[in-house]
Amino acid sequence: MERLMIIFGVPPEHLDAVLEAMAEAGAGVIGEYTHCSFTSEGIGRFLPSAAAHPAYGERGEINQVVEARVETFCDRDKAKAVVAAIRKAHPYEEPVIYLLPLLDEAEL
Repeated sequence: MERLMIIFGVPPEHLDAVLEAMAEAGAGVIGEYTHCSFTSEGIGRFLPSAAAHPAYGERGEINQVVEARVETFCDRDKAKAVVAAIRKAHPYEEPVIYLLPLLDEAEL
């Protein structure tokens, strides 16, 4: 089964809701374990245009927001549902979500 790594940032006050939503959609399953992910703290930077509706910061200014970087994974057939769940629970108008294919150990 092909798996994808999923990476995104989210403000810490929204972390638990987003983690729960993505887990319910099928992310972070390893054998008998669910809700598996890794988080680390960082700073997100962005400049919203005049037409943007930022959840944080101001239009026309470079903004910085403390974010939790989340790394998790899912089977490829669950990826659309997981990404949709992240977007629905996420406060940002345009969250950046990276999807990276993972090698299976059997392929090494």
